[in-house]
Amino acid sequence: MATATEPQTPPAPADEPSQPLWKNWAEVLRTQNLASLRAGGQPDLLSRWLLITRASVFPMTLTSGLLGGLLAVAGPTPVAAHGGLFALALLGLLVAHAANNMINDWFDLSGGVDSASYVRGQYAPHPILSGLISKPGLVAAIAATNAIDLLILAYLYTQRGWPVVAFALTGLFISVFYVAPPLKLKHRGLGEPGVFLVWGPLMIGGTYFVTTGQMPAWVLAASLPYALLVTVVLFGKHIDKLEADAAKGIRTLPVLLGADRARTAAQGLVLAYFASVAVLVLTGTFGVWTLATFGALPRALQVLRTIGAPPPDAPPPGYPLWPLWYVAWAFLLTRLAGGLLVLGLLANAVYPIFL
Repeated sequence: MATATEPQTPPAPADEPSQPLWKNWAEVLRTQNLASLRAGGQPDLLSRWLLITRASVFPMTLTSGLLGGLLAVAGPTPVAAHGGLFALALLGLLVAHAANNMINDWFDLSGGVDSASYVRGQYAPHPILSGLISKPGLVAAIAATNAIDLLILAYLYTQRGWPVVAFALTGLFISVFYVAPPLKLKHRGLGEPGVFLVWGPLMIGGTYFVTTGQMPAWVLAASLPYALLVTVVLFGKHIDKLEADAAKGIRTLPVLLGADRARTAAQGLVLAYFASVAVLVLTGTFGVWTLATFGALPRALQVLRTIGAPPPDAPPPGYPLWPLWYVAWAFLLTRLAGGLLVLGLLANAVYPIFL
């Protein structure tokens, strides 16, 4: 990140028609866009599915799963960890995230929220509106991903019993009714708390349980810092969409709070992440190595300044996610701070140091 107005490396120019496939994939994973598609071209098969499933945000789920597994071997009370079950749980989380993204797009489109003029159709290709997949095709993809997760869940049930089913079904309930009627949690100011629960206690705690067969209370406490970071990302997105959501009667927390208070709340969540990590280190829940996440403080300060100011009137040159703005900064912070937290737990698994 070079300056306070360039939160991401811009995508490849649209006049590069023959870049290697791996560059297409990297571009989609980095920006949730593909320049050749915007120029009227057709994406390769993998790029198509990365766009349909919104794979660019999978790193948040991957990080939550890794934290849950690593806490088994890097926590204050290391226990026997089952690597195969951990890997299966991690795969299940990623597949579930793909299904959740497609479910959200389906219900928002069928419910009249998504359109070419709404924010979702502007910052990135919508699976159906952009012609990446048909409506029946999206329904089939949702069914297929949920079937895969059902098979994974059935096997994990035979190994860990009913608690793993409770973790999975609670996460599925929140994910589906995030936008699905009759609850529409996002429309009632409950989307942000739901995301906090899913990416924290449910994903991190659930992966720990699958990996170890245990669920000590300290694991739930250890799941909270990263849950705060993921919630910042959603706050940023909903602040970006505040006016559009308010016009459609979608009462996200930023809509309920208003722009100024919502930006202040997002800043508070960023600060709470670092404060909670420090508390967990001081209380001996996290090892000292997890303080590596404080290496993200310079970026956090950039994010705090950016969130505290109005967005620019126009996107910087090459910026791929317009009209979204705050969410890009929040995601970059979450990716860096979460990655450093994972590295800290890895170091603690090799050479544990606790206060």
